[in-house]
Amino acid sequence: MASVTCIAPLRSALLRGMGRSLVSTDSLQHADVIVLSVDSDGAGVLEAADLVHEHVAERVALFADPPDAMDREFMRRGVAYHNAASVSVEQLHDLGIAVVEVIPRSVAGTVDESRDLAAWCAERRYHSVVFVSTIDHSRRTARVLARATQGRDLIVRVRGSRYSDFDPDAWWQTRTGVRTEIIESEKLLADLLLHPLS
Repeated sequence: MASVTCIAPLRSALLRGMGRSLVSTDSLQHADVIVLSVDSDGAGVLEAADLVHEHVAERVALFADPPDAMDREFMRRGVAYHNAASVSVEQLHDLGIAVVEVIPRSVAGTVDESRDLAAWCAERRYHSVVFVSTIDHSRRTARVLARATQGRDLIVRVRGSRYSDFDPDAWWQTRTGVRTEIIESEKLLADLLLHPLS
């Protein structure tokens, strides 16, 4: 009985450590722009609005959401296209954010985001960015962005949204949390193996 009492806290601590291994939230300083990852959705919008109201930056940017093949087929059949970027822009305006930019690039994932973000910032002469990601994706995002911006005059700080569904301290209590932990851990491990020095 005593061994069960000792094991439960150790198990919880181990599981929390696994959840927290996915999380990287940099300390924030004033930035030129806050940029939302393509998968941050409403959690990213809320985090960006909070950061603007906290005077971290005055402007927010997000990636365009052009229709893909499936969206074009819906449009061909007369169904309106749900443009996620347009919805996010409208939500940001409704939350009091006046300056919102759409990055005119179609990205398919974190690597595309990091490459296109670096190029877009160079075009705009931005030197500091707060990049908002989902919390479970923030450590790998920070690693990918660090590689993409190495040697550039650009500082990118990653912020995992406080509004993300993933709870690193209790992820094992829900099926969605377990799925997210497994998928993101595999992706982070692959990144660590492919790029051990970044």
